[in-house]
Amino acid sequence: MGTGTLAILALLPIIVVAVFLVGLKWPASKAMPLSYIVAVLLALFVWDVAFPKVAAASVHGLIVAITLLFIIFGAILLLNTLQESGGLHTIRRGFTDITPDRRVQVIIIAWLFGSFIEGSAGFGTPAAVAVPLMVGLGFPAMAAVVSGMVIQSTPVSFGAVGTPMVVGVGTGVEPLTQISNVSDFVFAVAGKVAILHAIAGLLIPLFLVGILTRFFGKNKSFSEGLKIWKFALFASLAMTIPYLIIANTLGPEFPSLIGGLIGLAIVIFAAKKGFLMPKEDEIWDFESKDRWDPTWTGRVELTPSEIYAGKISMVRAWVPYVLVAIFLLISRLTVVGDWLKSATITVPNIFGTEISSSWEILFSPGFIFIVVSVITFYMHGMKGSEYARAWKDSGKTMIAAGSALVFTVPMVQVFLNSGGGAAGYEQMPIVLAEGVADLAGSLYPFFATFIGGLGAFVAGSNTVSNMMFSLFQFGVGENIGASPTWMVALQAVGGAAGNMICVHNVVAASAVVGLIGKEGHVIRKTLLPFFYYALLLGSIGYSIMWTAEKGIFNIGSIIAVVIWGIVIYFIATNNKRLSAIEREIAS
Repeated sequence: MGTGTLAILALLPIIVVAVFLVGLKWPASKAMPLSYIVAVLLALFVWDVAFPKVAAASVHGLIVAITLLFIIFGAILLLNTLQESGGLHTIRRGFTDITPDRRVQVIIIAWLFGSFIEGSAGFGTPAAVAVPLMVGLGFPAMAAVVSGMVIQSTPVSFGAVGTPMVVGVGTGVEPLTQISNVSDFVFAVAGKVAILHAIAGLLIPLFLVGILTRFFGKNKSFSEGLKIWKFALFASLAMTIPYLIIANTLGPEFPSLIGGLIGLAIVIFAAKKGFLMPKEDEIWDFESKDRWDPTWTGRVELTPSEIYAGKISMVRAWVPYVLVAIFLLISRLTVVGDWLKSATITVPNIFGTEISSSWEILFSPGFIFIVVSVITFYMHGMKGSEYARAWKDSGKTMIAAGSALVFTVPMVQVFLNSGGGAAGYEQMPIVLAEGVADLAGSLYPFFATFIGGLGAFVAGSNTVSNMMFSLFQFGVGENIGASPTWMVALQAVGGAAGNMICVHNVVAASAVVGLIGKEGHVIRKTLLPFFYYALLLGSIGYSIMWTAEKGIFNIGSIIAVVIWGIVIYFIATNNKRLSAIEREIAS
């Protein structure tokens, strides 16, 4: 069978997701079983993979789904514990004291706090921490989830203390004889990745506020978000400048962690001083809850009551989140992590295949969330009935999330483990990538970021995407005469951007706030920032690799300039559009 035909067949499970989940807005609990069935049929009857291996991949997927549900449960439990204790009311008041403007709040919580948590833990943990926090502050659940997904881009390549680079890229290129020192190669790629992310990430806070006001504001206007463009760019630079310096001096482990922390300190200090902040008569907020679209809200209702006023001090209210950050850092950066990893549940050689599964239960962020929840119970002086209610509500939400994840993750694992069949074909993602490379030729750098994004979309992980495609991207670079190092860098940034639209990340983030069955609505809103990210960096990558041969004015540089020109145009003409909106409201 030809490469093109195989590539089209390999694309079918993704087409099912695109049509039913994103296009027709089916809930993941209905769309993902169809995608799973398609992947299984392809594996069995086209790739000719043995049934035991397909079954083993499915079981492995179920085990991975359980590990995700454990994290979801822990995150919801901590959130509900703070809700019951009154801590969320205090946190909400603290942010209101900085500013009641939701645009500023989303930048501080999602972009800066989320980047710090991504740097320390990765693997979807920012959504489990920042998304429920935003809901607790009064954001619609869908607005919180969309915001939490959009920032799953710039910090992701250096998340979990650099795991996508050190493990993902390092493992991916290890077989190459051209690379004498993998660590040095990863360090070199990390510097290039940071440069690319800093360029595209400059506009991510602007996308955050624009999406917030366009989809969740009374006037449905991007312009109201663009109104604070100066503050958004300032917040972006406050994170990306230290991020860029650290990546090129210390390596891939700490850019997101330290960059997010420095940015958080700078921006909160500046916001309290009123620097670039909206004027009092320009404060932006959501409409009253009774006017919200029904699709915005989830099963987790978090509206702290005034009865909690003064019950929990600001310090005690924030201690649980501080503890989460500290415990995550200790578990990832010290020997404590090795001890926690020793408590691992392992299922080796499932059904006699090479597929094994394991669950590092104590190393999981879910365990840390639960521990902090117990500490909060005592620290906040909660009643037993309040804490029992938190556990009960969390369990209900977790069970609801399971209906989607039990098909989403097994589909991913069948897709990834489809190689080695009697037909002799490579695994489906590689076949798909080869088809794109054959079709694109020298234009392939444009598509390198999208291939990385495809890997993350399917696997739910930048690390896995890098492991799967780094070797392939390096080889394509050599074959077309482009820089293999830059090609791997494009893979890494594309894999990070793919987290914005990754199905099982969206399912997990939605589940934390009970937004079950509306995953397609979320992905439709995050597609635009994903395409911006992948297209801009693909264009810049093409320009970098072919400028010497084609000159500085090549198709890549032209597309990049056009993208930036559009952004500058919209910022420059924003006041006119805002005036038109105000006149329309007045009339």
